Amino acid sequence: MLKTIMTAAMLIAAPMTAQAEDIKKAVFAGGCFWCVESDFEHLDGVKEAVSGFSGGTTRKPTYKSHGDHIEAVEITYDADKVDYATLVDTLLRSIDVTDAGGQFCDRGHTYTSGIFANGAEAKIARDIIAKHNASGKLPSAIVTPILPVAKFYKVDGYHQDYYKSTKVVLTRRGPMTKAKAYKFYRKGCGRDARVKKLWGAQAYSSS
Repeated sequence: MLKTIMTAAMLIAAPMTAQAEDIKKAVFAGGCFWCVESDFEHLDGVKEAVSGFSGGTTRKPTYKSHGDHIEAVEITYDADKVDYATLVDTLLRSIDVTDAGGQFCDRGHTYTSGIFANGAEAKIARDIIAKHNASGKLPSAIVTPILPVAKFYKVDGYHQDYYKSTKVVLTRRGPMTKAKAYKFYRKGCGRDARVKKLWGAQAYSSS
């Protein structure tokens, strides 16, 4: 009887061990963090994307007072399902990598793009950028920089999961859910249209 119980316990425990996940994090900037969050949370293998700020010197940045930080997203992913190279490539193909002054309708340092990486991950990012530059498919060289890993600051809850929230907010077009306001903003900003024009069939978008 004891042997039977032990065997059953081993059979139950075995699948749990086999399904262990290799959880890692990556931080990217691609303009509006609502959009980057949405794009990555639709990518298989990504468990969560959190909006915030990184790259600056201002302590405890907030949405209204973030100083020299840029909008960024911290991505938690299962490395057994999606590798770092795929994440980098997805970022590049979902932004305007030729724009150093911001992203789409959002202008200025706050909205510039970037890949926060050191060591082996920085090399992966450099190799992918070099590959795309060498392909000759882009109108000009990629200017998205590889930045040193820096402290990531999560922005307040109002901005988390904005793209899918059913909470009603007041906009210039009247009351609407955050999800609807997000779609209106994304289309009006020309994000997907520009990415499609730049990357063609290689363009990535969650919308």
